[in-house]
Amino acid sequence: MAKFTKEDALNYHSSGRPGKIEVIPTKSHTTQQDLSLAYSPGVAEPCLEIEKNPEDAYKYTARGNLVAVISNGTAVLGLGDIGALAGKPVMEGKGLLFKIFADIDVFDIEVDRHDPKEFIATVDAISPTFGGINLEDIKAPECFEIEEKLKKMLDIPVFHDDQHGTAIISAAGLLNALELVNKKIGELKVVVNGAGASAISCAKLYISLGVKAEHVFMCDSRGVLNTRRTGLNKYKADFVRETDADTLAEMIKDADVFLGLSVADVLSPEMLKTMAPNPIVFAMANPNPEISYELAMETRDDIVFATGRSDYPNQINNVLGFPFIFRGALDVKASAINEEMKIAAVHALANLTKEDVPETVNKAYKTQNLSFGREYIIPKPLDPRLIYHVAPAVARAAIETGVARASITDWDAYKASLRKRMGLDNQLIREVISKARSNPKRLVFSEADNYMMLKAVQTIKHEGIAEPVLLGDKKRILDMIEEFHLDITDVEIIEQRCPEADDLRKRYAKRLFEKRARKGMTYDDALASMLLPNHFGIMMVEMGDADAFLSGFSSKYADVIRPAIQITGSNNPKKHIAGMYIVQTKKGTFFFADTTVNIQPSAQTIADTTVLVAESVRHFNIEPVIAIVSYSNFGTIKGDSPQRAHDAVKILHEEHPDLVVDGEMQMNYALNTALRMKKYPFNKLGKKQVNTIIFPNLSSGNIAYKMMQEIGGAEVTGPLLLGIGKPVHILQMEASVREIVDMAAFAVVDAQYQQSIL
Repeated sequence: MAKFTKEDALNYHSSGRPGKIEVIPTKSHTTQQDLSLAYSPGVAEPCLEIEKNPEDAYKYTARGNLVAVISNGTAVLGLGDIGALAGKPVMEGKGLLFKIFADIDVFDIEVDRHDPKEFIATVDAISPTFGGINLEDIKAPECFEIEEKLKKMLDIPVFHDDQHGTAIISAAGLLNALELVNKKIGELKVVVNGAGASAISCAKLYISLGVKAEHVFMCDSRGVLNTRRTGLNKYKADFVRETDADTLAEMIKDADVFLGLSVADVLSPEMLKTMAPNPIVFAMANPNPEISYELAMETRDDIVFATGRSDYPNQINNVLGFPFIFRGALDVKASAINEEMKIAAVHALANLTKEDVPETVNKAYKTQNLSFGREYIIPKPLDPRLIYHVAPAVARAAIETGVARASITDWDAYKASLRKRMGLDNQLIREVISKARSNPKRLVFSEADNYMMLKAVQTIKHEGIAEPVLLGDKKRILDMIEEFHLDITDVEIIEQRCPEADDLRKRYAKRLFEKRARKGMTYDDALASMLLPNHFGIMMVEMGDADAFLSGFSSKYADVIRPAIQITGSNNPKKHIAGMYIVQTKKGTFFFADTTVNIQPSAQTIADTTVLVAESVRHFNIEPVIAIVSYSNFGTIKGDSPQRAHDAVKILHEEHPDLVVDGEMQMNYALNTALRMKKYPFNKLGKKQVNTIIFPNLSSGNIAYKMMQEIGGAEVTGPLLLGIGKPVHILQMEASVREIVDMAAFAVVDAQYQQSIL
């Protein structure tokens, strides 16, 4: 489980703009005409169209991509009835998950009403605002009544995730587990421990999938729901069974499936031993399951086991479901999320588990070859394929069952649109971090006696991204860790100036002198340079005492790159080095180069940079589509910059015909595919979307990425040094903690790659 302090959690929610979500305009609003169209008088026109045809609200407003996450705060996570306002951070968090996993906008609505009738009336009254309603953290049994009545009253999807989310995800796991243990769903004995919203919904969905109702036995805190029990609400009464068993221990005998949605440690090893051969145990109490993974594995070697935790195999996590279920429902303007749509999601998840797992997912979960089996019965939450497997299945079921207002005929195009909708911005960073975590490397930080760097190191250690090695004044570093209550322990600190480092300095100086003796450096010069943290840290990597190096937070760029080149040289036959930034925008991820190294490159240098960048982009499992830009389009203007770009393209077309690259072209033609195809249909990029931009000189590249960052609101990561002999990377000065963490992940992944090709 992720480690963090109370301060970390509070700072995350309060720093910068408080909270986790905001509203951003989607239309231009810079001119008086824009404002007149956005509001009065232009806004009257869509209002009148919607008055005539209410369905036009999907055409003229954001309703079709807007979900309400609504709660009264009566059952918030494991916190209980803490009230509507106190539950708001959770609802904002749910909104964040909707956005990052499925690009669905959310308004979180906290309703301060315990009476179900008042709550229902409130939701009914505000429902015209939304394309869907996600009920959240409402206690049982009121949640059943609320959902049932709202589903009947409203013509938009109403979905109580606490009920159905766990049901859908666990049902997919159940189907796959049954296949592994060769059992038939109609012959199962299922014991459910817990009788709340999730448990009842799981049991009902399992029955819909083929489990016989009379074979489902449910226990609450007082024991088995049998015919001797009295005072049960109508929802529990549906699961009363004729049985002599009164306790879980009695009921579990010969059971094929145990479903736990209760409290920790209620399933003992002795109980587990009495279950049928090849038992399926879903122990989903959080944070501690009904029986621990370790104890369950020790007790039975024929078990298929799942929990709600991320640090064990087979995590039953609701984020596998709700973003993609709503995505599919919204995309066909569904009036409901019905049983068929839920079952479609179940089968989509189950089937996805059996497909070849992308390497990015393998890396994220520290495995060589994740494949369908007892420890992989359900997809992983970070699997990027979820949106274009689950959402189409749900949308198709909505169409087939008649609850969709819109139809989809080209399903391949729809899946492609989902990939495009998500882009690769946050997803790319998540994948890089996951890959780093799969095989952390020793990463040297040369400016460790700085609070921001230490905060980043804390995150890097907690997330398992790297094994940090800190360079700097040891006492100062330790004092800062204590002063700011940072949770940094068992980290190596090297003070390169202290007497204890004499032997290292001499060994490094000897090696550096050997490399630079005929380039004007004496041994004394080399020894003196080992007092400098950048030189010392890079020599650690050069000598194999560390895997990667990160600096630049408070250093000039030249003060890092100069020793990096002098010490490590280059790793390619052309002896070429370049700098690349990753620019993450709402329209996707772009790669900019050269942005930091070559001031006025020749045509050959531009071509060499392009080759380096293309290789790097492919490391992210992205096929580079490259535009070499200038102020001319395919020879329309003569000049030094266009000519060098033109000649570089000629070199690339001749020497690297496999590269998708063309130019020279102006930036708008590079980014606007339709415009480019209209004016220059002969271009070799065709209808592909450009994702990689090569600039004709350092000034234009540097200016472009900084403008994107400051004016365009892009997230910029880098610079990544390409072609350098060893994994050395440089931060932007005064980088944020998140930027440092991201760059650390890139440095580790670079080290992984360079070591893999040795």
